[in-house]
Amino acid sequence: MAIIGTHMLLYTPQPDALRVMLRDVFRLKAVDAGGGWLIFGLPPAELGVHPAEGPTHESGVHHQVTFMCDNIGKTMAQLGAGGVQFEGQPMTESYGITVTMVLPGGVKVMLYEPRHAMAITPAKPKAQKRRAPGAPRRTRKTRSRARRK
Repeated sequence: MAIIGTHMLLYTPQPDALRVMLRDVFRLKAVDAGGGWLIFGLPPAELGVHPAEGPTHESGVHHQVTFMCDNIGKTMAQLGAGGVQFEGQPMTESYGITVTMVLPGGVKVMLYEPRHAMAITPAKPKAQKRRAPGAPRRTRKTRSRARRK
């Protein structure tokens, strides 16, 4: 048996808006699995196992998706400029700094600046030209056409 990756799901009553935000604001690479159904590539991931006791579990949270960052203040400013809303202010915990993001459809996902040893080597952001949200993405075909002009 070989585990080749993980696949996470976010459920929302606004799937198109959330897909646009993940593509244009979070700048996640996506493939079209058919009919506009986007599947997003994610940065390296790690998996923690927590006990089924304590305030988080008792509040109804049994599984959690978390986006890690290297500077929570800077990341919040960038994501906020793209329309991401935040619930409260960042909180400093023994393991890092966290804040809850509220994405389209009321989807709540944690943004997290870890302060502990990590099981991964964090992805380095690629230098990207900024484009306005909603502006068409340039493809190989359109770049090739632009070079010929």
